[in-house]
Amino acid sequence: MGFNMGFEFSKKSIDKIKETLLKYPEKEASLLPVLHIAQDEFLYISQDVINLVALTLDIHPSRVKEVATFYTMYNKKPVGKYHIQLCRNISCSLRGSSNIKEQLEKILNIKAGETTSDGKFTLSTVECLGACGTAPVMQINDKYYENLTTDSLKTILDSLS
Repeated sequence: MGFNMGFEFSKKSIDKIKETLLKYPEKEASLLPVLHIAQDEFLYISQDVINLVALTLDIHPSRVKEVATFYTMYNKKPVGKYHIQLCRNISCSLRGSSNIKEQLEKILNIKAGETTSDGKFTLSTVECLGACGTAPVMQINDKYYENLTTDSLKTILDSLS
């Protein structure tokens, strides 16, 4: 799977892709996991990444872009070292996620959808993180923080420094 387009997967990612392809009856069926592998390596899904995934899976780049832009789990632009995703769905909203969002924006001095000037934090709101029973909830990179309060935010953010 080596490519000569000036933009390539690492050997580690190629090995993961090969393992992934073995699990699916056809290459296109592996698109979501291969996009995850690509995002893990390149941090976001740029047009170059879309082209690379398309070439790797032998599918049209517009199909890859269609899928990558449909799902909010794929970053379409660079994100900070810590990507904070705050749930805004009904359970979290009823339990105060809008107050959490306002507090995060104040602490980080950014609005949702922005990245701090030092590139450390990106704040995003997402439709659902699937943790309604422990709302409000946010995900920072791969870790969940549940039963959030405005008081708990500073402690959580300080632990990331």
